[in-house]
Amino acid sequence: MKFLSFAFEGAPRFGAILDGGIIDLGRRLPEYPSLGAMLAARALDRARKLAESLPGDCDPATVTFLPPIPEPGKIVCIGVNYANRNEEYADGKPAPAYPSVFLRTPESVTGHLQPLLRPPESEQLDYEGEIVLVIGKAGRRIPESQARDHIAGLTLMNEGTLRDWTRHGRFNVTQGKNFERSGSIGPWMVPTDEFDRFDHLQLTTRVNGEVRQSDSTENLHFPFERLVSYLSTFMPLKPGDLISTGTPIGAGARFDPPRYLRPGDLVKVEVPGIGVLENGVEDEVGPD
Repeated sequence: MKFLSFAFEGAPRFGAILDGGIIDLGRRLPEYPSLGAMLAARALDRARKLAESLPGDCDPATVTFLPPIPEPGKIVCIGVNYANRNEEYADGKPAPAYPSVFLRTPESVTGHLQPLLRPPESEQLDYEGEIVLVIGKAGRRIPESQARDHIAGLTLMNEGTLRDWTRHGRFNVTQGKNFERSGSIGPWMVPTDEFDRFDHLQLTTRVNGEVRQSDSTENLHFPFERLVSYLSTFMPLKPGDLISTGTPIGAGARFDPPRYLRPGDLVKVEVPGIGVLENGVEDEVGPD
């Protein structure tokens, strides 16, 4: 079963998607105003049982997809986490002992099938396909052995980046990671119990049908459980928080010449068992 947030008939909603369509859980569980609130109440199993007994309310083709958690408390992103990404930097340094961490704002991402926006300030919009952990149980200083219990499910991210803006600051990439709607998350969240393991997920990113990135989570420097444990050491993790776990080699900046996204391009991030996150690219309309 997949859980999603969407807009239908002008109103934001959340629900589950099955073969029969989308079940509007918000209408049937009004005590939970959002999917994030449902996670905080530990009501995912209740929602699943309810959805299994109901017919679909609407066709996915008739809704606007929103990020699964439209208003996360935190979007934590991990850099250089696949084994050969460290080699891609070719700086001669050994693999890092700790994860590289930065944050994104909710306004910097959009939903499935919505356009990524290339801002007027830069032509260096790049793609980065990633797997995202959705936190479902609060915790601090979580042992790795207990980390899986704190993950409600998995979703996907195109961690869109304005490459030249990541170089404006000496010790950070924040500027280039937070342009409005430069990235995307979705299409939905797949609950954790639908995955036997996390270390054999194949991530593929395609641009206009061409494979640009392809790697497996068995090659992560820092597995999902390690990331949850490490991050929770210095920050409380709360239901609805998102952890984007890193991207493989093959981003547009690494080609010679670079192959940045342009209006009209179509990017698809795919992981079997999770789904396909699809976004076109448009120019943002700047101020007159």
